Amino acid sequence: MERNIKVYEALQWASSFLTENGRDAQAGEILLGHFLDMDRTRLLSNLRMALPPDVEAKFRQATEAHAKGVPVQHITGYETFYGRKFFVNGDVLIPRPETEELVQGAIGRIRRHFGETKGLTLADIGTGSGIIATTIKLELPELLVYASDISEKALAVAEKNAEALHADIRFVHGDLLQPFIHGEKLDIVLSNPPYIPETDRGSLSVVVRDHDPETALFGGEDGLAFYRRFMETLPSVLNKRALVGFEIGSGQGERVSCLLRDTFPESVVEVVRDINGHERMVFCEKN
Repeated sequence: MERNIKVYEALQWASSFLTENGRDAQAGEILLGHFLDMDRTRLLSNLRMALPPDVEAKFRQATEAHAKGVPVQHITGYETFYGRKFFVNGDVLIPRPETEELVQGAIGRIRRHFGETKGLTLADIGTGSGIIATTIKLELPELLVYASDISEKALAVAEKNAEALHADIRFVHGDLLQPFIHGEKLDIVLSNPPYIPETDRGSLSVVVRDHDPETALFGGEDGLAFYRRFMETLPSVLNKRALVGFEIGSGQGERVSCLLRDTFPESVVEVVRDINGHERMVFCEKN
């Protein structure tokens, strides 16, 4: 009778198999922990536990799927962002750790720039899975938070996440800032728009290129198309005192900051690098 393999044997196999296929070896820990309903600490404290046959089968199948390019998050159904679980699928961009830095930077600047958060209105444009809007609302509950997206499927995912995390968000369907042009003025606009240049399409990992929605990735030939479009409507939707925060691609800081300075000459514009030293955020404080 064939014995059941143990946790450490399954992890060793997955690590080797994923490395051979150019994937992160640690993905095996995430997948096995998912199927066993264990966090990493508990998983590693049960290395000699025998795997039930059905778990082993699911784990092998999932590991092989990831090796072929299926994102781990599409197998488990979620990604962790700012310490919270967010449901994700093929209709939304998988949350990246860098966006946590945009949220953290925005929270600090909101408090410093406005002092009092009560009565302020924030809009997360191109919300995707809703990570920015939901996280900001939970961290700064006195804000009135809107989340918009041109994709109705993405909005459905964002609404599901907000409901699961008990975040009171107002969702609107529309293209960039169009839903807000004839409405109330906004104090804060945050966005992680598509910023990958079309010329970089061929160099993207298959995990990203074939599984994240294309409309959430590419920002025109130079990656700046959406920032230019923002400049056309930002002046008409912002209050006199306002804050704008964008996530950007590496090397785009100077060009995006120039767009903001040209649009708001009296503002303070700052390019911020992420934890890896790459240009990742641009903030504009409008006085």
